[in-house]
Amino acid sequence: MYKRILVPVDGSPTSMSGLGEAIRLAALTGASIRLMHVLDAWSYTNGFESPTVYREQVLPFMRKEGARILDDASRKVLEASLAVSTVLIEKVTQRVSELVIAQAEDWGADVIVIGSHGRRGFDRAMMGSDTEQIVRLAAVPVLVVRDADDPASKRVQAPLPRAAGRARSTGAWQTAG
Repeated sequence: MYKRILVPVDGSPTSMSGLGEAIRLAALTGASIRLMHVLDAWSYTNGFESPTVYREQVLPFMRKEGARILDDASRKVLEASLAVSTVLIEKVTQRVSELVIAQAEDWGADVIVIGSHGRRGFDRAMMGSDTEQIVRLAAVPVLVVRDADDPASKRVQAPLPRAAGRARSTGAWQTAG
């Protein structure tokens, strides 16, 4: 039975889809939810900021925005009459996936629920996949949720061609958000 659900949020519709599933799961199991947000400084910088601008303008903006994201997500959990806690982490040298896994271990999470864009091909190769790393390396189950409004989540894939001596899928499958 899940009693502690860790939900990384970044404010995107995809992460909010993950939060919605976490709320439904928590309502069924009586679990508490921990929301986490990582201040990913590299996504906000372009390399032209001076250290002073970064310290006095960029970081405060990121902290304020991170707090807003956590507050908005917390409100959704509280509206469902569920227990919630939050953690805001400043990324220094670790990947977001490493920070999520560490938070799951430190807090004693029973499951991680995360929204995913489901990038494939070139996008995934160039941007990497923190979700993929979490699924591979987490010591607890990971529920990956695709955004229902994401066109990629409605993609229907044909069955794989039959290979000699191997079983094959008997039909197409569709990813549901």
